[in-house]
Amino acid sequence: MRLFDLYLGRVLLNQILLVLGVLVGVFVFITFIDQVSYLGTGQYSLLDAMKYVLLSTPRIVYEVFPMAVLVGAILGLSLLAVDSELIVMRSSGVSIGQITVAVLKLGFLLALVALLIGEFITPWSETLAQRGRAQALERNIEQKSNSGLWLRDGKTFVNVREVLPDLTLRDIRVFEFDTMSQLRALVYAGKGRYAESFWDLDDVRQTLIDEQGFTQVSAAPKARWNTPVTPQTMTVFLVQPDQLSLLQLRQYIAHLSANVQDTRNFELAYWSKLTLPVSATVMLLLAIPFVFGSIRSGGMGRNLFIGIMIGITFFATSKALGYIVLVYDMPPLVGAILPTAAFAMAAGILYRRIP
Repeated sequence: MRLFDLYLGRVLLNQILLVLGVLVGVFVFITFIDQVSYLGTGQYSLLDAMKYVLLSTPRIVYEVFPMAVLVGAILGLSLLAVDSELIVMRSSGVSIGQITVAVLKLGFLLALVALLIGEFITPWSETLAQRGRAQALERNIEQKSNSGLWLRDGKTFVNVREVLPDLTLRDIRVFEFDTMSQLRALVYAGKGRYAESFWDLDDVRQTLIDEQGFTQVSAAPKARWNTPVTPQTMTVFLVQPDQLSLLQLRQYIAHLSANVQDTRNFELAYWSKLTLPVSATVMLLLAIPFVFGSIRSGGMGRNLFIGIMIGITFFATSKALGYIVLVYDMPPLVGAILPTAAFAMAAGILYRRIP
């Protein structure tokens, strides 16, 4: 069976890579066209646009991976059906179970590849893409409001008006409260740069407030700020949550939870990244009953068209459901696993109907 597994895996992998190349090419072209509209803004050149598209390619590969697996698997199995190879396999004693096991072996390999891309390549490349684009456009990182970024660390609240593309902070305000929620200190710094395990602050002014309400003001050209807030924490404002690694997401979710902040958006991204490799395997399993159910009637073109529609449906449903669970305050885990679970159930139902 080892030879059979290798042959079936090679046929499916070739078609999956072919479909993946086509899908990635389409999305890369669309991304490039979108970036062309920014040419001439700041110092944004054609070379900058090409760098951005190139660095965004791993993210595109990661996002379309389940769709490519489904369409590629349907195409590969349909080619085997057209050449009557599937009929020969069944006639020679190869069961559906054995074919499924061979497909699952490829599925586990593809799931591992997807996990590695999402965990190690995409966060690094997307950070470089967004940072390089911001520098070329001569823009600071876009803030969520006119008041800048707000962070909380226990009884301390931090407001950063600007985060530059190199993650230098500007116009920093630190508000320190006591256990009775009374303001006890206000620190202002014009600029902050991270060095080793602390921030070097420039142009610092500190205002201390005692229990009687009297204030004491001091100033210094430089000061050291020790805080759990690191440049890695700031990267969540540069890169979207679903483009962070699992480790970064876990760390930031823990940071937000400790400070009683909303974590649903990051939890959704975390669970989505965990379920995407599983989705790739489910797509492979869905292709088996889909093709075998119509093996007698042929129709590779029909199979391919329906497969593309199913892939697009999965892609759109996964994206839309994420927004729905956030808007209606549903558990993020539901939004992450529901599309995969639904398609897995559909695969199971169709599997039982294989003649």
